[in-house]
Amino acid sequence: MTQEHGFASPTPAGLGALAIAVFGFAAYFLGLVDVNGLPLLAAWLFAGFVVQVVVGVAEMKNQNLTGGNIFLFFSAFFMLAAALSIFMKWYMISFMFGPKAAKDALDAAAVAAGLKVDMLSPIQIKAAMVGVGPAIGAMVHKAAHVEGWMWIAGAGFLTVATPCYARGSWVFFLGFVLADILLFLIAGLDTGWFSIIDANTTKHIIAYGFIFIGLSSLYHAGAIMVNTVYGKAIMPVPRPLIKPES
Repeated sequence: MTQEHGFASPTPAGLGALAIAVFGFAAYFLGLVDVNGLPLLAAWLFAGFVVQVVVGVAEMKNQNLTGGNIFLFFSAFFMLAAALSIFMKWYMISFMFGPKAAKDALDAAAVAAGLKVDMLSPIQIKAAMVGVGPAIGAMVHKAAHVEGWMWIAGAGFLTVATPCYARGSWVFFLGFVLADILLFLIAGLDTGWFSIIDANTTKHIIAYGFIFIGLSSLYHAGAIMVNTVYGKAIMPVPRPLIKPES
């Protein structure tokens, strides 16, 4: 007789991929990643997409409605869409916004000096380039405005799913609540509707929140694997916020 087996829980791999992603996002929001590093961040996020889509499908097969849907959601929008978005921002900054902003700045400087662009002195060119960075930033923000609207829906989806995790570790549940808040803060930054004190402060808050989520994900991934292998609570998992019905 053939014995059918379901999948073992792939949740630890999904949590590990999530930790990698949020640590990458944290580095970006802390200003530790410049434009040249964005394609590398996108590549790692794409790898996370592969892991999480597999995890999501496996969890759905194991009848884990909440985990399956959350991992599928993360695989699509926290991984794949983010990877494509980051890569496209790098492309637009490097090959569209940057050259356009530089040309506009030089043209404006030439008009102000009554000269042709190729007649500007090095000092005049350097002065004109001062405004290029802010101009590129404004272009990126305007392009990313649509992402703010999409993140509102994404944060809303995660928020309505958050109560499902109240029956698990209260620390893990806290991480979901924090993720809800951080996604709404990202939406606020992208739309320009709100921030905490200023945009830079908000980015730092988001970064440190992501680091907490990453550390929590790594711990819970380890706890699931170690406790399952040894058949007992080697790594303690915080009690549920709402105890399951007996």
